[in-house]
Amino acid sequence: MRSRTSLTLPLAFLAFPVPALAVPADESPTYGPVLPAAAVSAQEAPQAEDGVPADSATQAPPAAGGDAQDLAKQLSNPVASLISVPFQWNLDFGAGPEGDGVKSTLNIQPVVPLGITPKWNMIVRTILPVVYQDEVAPLGGDQFGLGDVTQSFFFSPKQTGPSGIVWGVGPVFLYPTATDQFLGGEKWGAGPTAVVLKQMGKSTVGMLANHIWSIAGDDDRSDVSATFLQPFYSYTTAKATTFSINTEASYDWKGDNWVVPINLNVAQLTKIGKQPIQIGVGGRYYLEKPKGGPDWGIRTVLVLLFPKK
Repeated sequence: MRSRTSLTLPLAFLAFPVPALAVPADESPTYGPVLPAAAVSAQEAPQAEDGVPADSATQAPPAAGGDAQDLAKQLSNPVASLISVPFQWNLDFGAGPEGDGVKSTLNIQPVVPLGITPKWNMIVRTILPVVYQDEVAPLGGDQFGLGDVTQSFFFSPKQTGPSGIVWGVGPVFLYPTATDQFLGGEKWGAGPTAVVLKQMGKSTVGMLANHIWSIAGDDDRSDVSATFLQPFYSYTTAKATTFSINTEASYDWKGDNWVVPINLNVAQLTKIGKQPIQIGVGGRYYLEKPKGGPDWGIRTVLVLLFPKK
């Protein structure tokens, strides 16, 4: 049996993301659908707002450069307290059996923070991929539709400790929402997810990780056991421009395959009228991939921010 892996998002978070997915060779391509558990880059999924209470765990110390820089810097924090809706578009080249396939994935990633107790927040991150791919599946042709949804729940303390380290842990779930057998694994999944980061001056450094096991679904499809690892670093200037680098590595334990892209991105915080947004662009190169995986790709990001009034 041949296996297929998927690549990210986000940060399963941030994200967040993406674990590899193994499926029978007669049902799916070697290079499979995105499982966005953490596929989204942490630097690209804004989670904080201007004016968050000082006791929030996600409120980093103010940086020089004013409110815009402070807010832009908070966009690197996956568990900050801000309602946001990132739209992350990924276009990958060189995939498929003949190496001429193209895959387009639009990740729609609403983030909703909830204060569940005076001391704890719960950040709900949902990733819905809309996928178009051409000459990626084993029999060729093109497919278009929804991929599998990944949803993470991060529990994070509102108070930041003396070390300044911000963290969150919780469960991550995989829902078989794909509209085509080549765009998803037809498996329900669950597992743990966690993020830890530290913001120092203009810099943010951290790590996001999760693991998903299949728990139910089509018995004719391969089980899922996938690990996602995303170390990330970002630097935010006084003009609210953020430069970031990360890997979105996933390992498929069933197929014994790694997917390891290196991502370089630049993003700018701005406004359209009164609506704060972040726009970004970047590229990536795959250091490691399974048979049929892509060689390189590009990414664009648009994030809508909804600060509390």
